[in-house]
Amino acid sequence: MTRAVLVSRSTPPAVTQVDVPEPDEGEALVDVTYSSVNYKDGLALAGNPGVARVDPLVPGIDVVGTVSALGPGVHDVAIGDRVVCNGAGLGETRHGGWAERAVVPSDALVVLPDGIEDSFAAAIGTAGFTAMLSVLALERLVAPDDGPVLVTGASGGVGTVAIALLAARGYRATASTGRTTNEASLRRLGATEVVDRSTLAELGKPLQRATWAGAVDSVGGATLANVLAATRWGGAVTACGLAQDSALPTTVMPFILRAVSLLGINSVEAPLPLRQRAWDRLATDLDPALLADVTRTVDLERAIGVGADVVAGRVHGRTVVDLRA
Repeated sequence: MTRAVLVSRSTPPAVTQVDVPEPDEGEALVDVTYSSVNYKDGLALAGNPGVARVDPLVPGIDVVGTVSALGPGVHDVAIGDRVVCNGAGLGETRHGGWAERAVVPSDALVVLPDGIEDSFAAAIGTAGFTAMLSVLALERLVAPDDGPVLVTGASGGVGTVAIALLAARGYRATASTGRTTNEASLRRLGATEVVDRSTLAELGKPLQRATWAGAVDSVGGATLANVLAATRWGGAVTACGLAQDSALPTTVMPFILRAVSLLGINSVEAPLPLRQRAWDRLATDLDPALLADVTRTVDLERAIGVGADVVAGRVHGRTVVDLRA
């Protein structure tokens, strides 16, 4: 048995004791030190069937900790390794990281690079991992000298890390947020300009003034359509979220008249080599002090209440869940 948050469609989320099975073929048992609160975790806590696809479910799409047991056929990690796992069905199709012990697929485990402490890895979490995947995709097509890069949903977990990563690589990052009170914090992360998200929220013309060399979008909907319409010739936009809408009310005009590229980002099923590359870059490109400025730590009980705030867009930065508390 292990202490965990359990979500059920018949009862409210609560901290309780749950069974922990022995790791099966290709699985590892991790003694969890930290997890985090992500948008998907908030949806799982609310019983959203698109996320919580098994019932009952332990939320937590991030796991950070130490490998304590291995199932048959596991060769890439060893007992005693400090590891991180993001996505891979955690907190959706299988129990996740809001537990003191978790069984995870070993082929999604990354051994933490030296210099990344467990708490820092959790602060990065799936949000930061997704931001890094976005930057890796973006920099294949957009150079720092090409022009400004827009980051939508800039006050959220993906946005805050994306701004810091882009700034570290020499890009001019413009932050789009609905919470202008966070402007000073966003500028400390590296944003050179902050704009109100309302300027992008309502659908505009299919082709607008060419402004952005690229963008990292976690919002979707009309916002993403407007970003595409205002991207310069040969620019690129990464899409990694749908906080506004999953629909994309756009036309082909940005793609065929300006050769704009729309790059999809999937952190859940990213192959291990890409996961390793992303975490190696996070170890060198992301200043722990910058992320610490927009990170808070809670225990399991408090994490339950944070989930709704994340979904509602009321949380700036990252929330780490301390499983040792």
